[in-house]
Amino acid sequence: MNVLFLCTGNSCRSILAEATFNALAPAPLRAMSAGSQPAGYVHPHSLALLAREGIPTAGCRSKSWNELPATPDVVITVCASAAGESCPVYLAPVPRAHWGVDDPARATGTTAEIDAAFESAYRILRHRIEAFLALPADLAARDPQRFRHELAHIGTLVPAK
Repeated sequence: MNVLFLCTGNSCRSILAEATFNALAPAPLRAMSAGSQPAGYVHPHSLALLAREGIPTAGCRSKSWNELPATPDVVITVCASAAGESCPVYLAPVPRAHWGVDDPARATGTTAEIDAAFESAYRILRHRIEAFLALPADLAARDPQRFRHELAHIGTLVPAK
């Protein structure tokens, strides 16, 4: 199963999700990420956070959804549309879910405050990815409607503090 994490710029949240998913997921599950308007770089705070977490970043790059290495079987958008961000719409007939997370690239303040914004986005995404990976492996094929429901529910989960 190929999971696409999609946002507008593909520099922070979708990169965090792709790298984290690939570090945690068993084969044959794979994640990729893309943006509808890629920033053209991966945010340095994203790379630093992933390094601190021991998550490989080789191959992480900001790219367009026109450059995907495989066809996605599931699409998960991670933009914070409630914050007025425009969230891209992927039109292929595959299960889709929205896991909105505030954009840490928009964080301002001290270095510690900016780091905290990246850490928060990462923790939320990791929690949701772990919930996704806990679903029965055959759920998408066995019960597509329940799979879509579970994906939507996972998008509401936040880790306990």
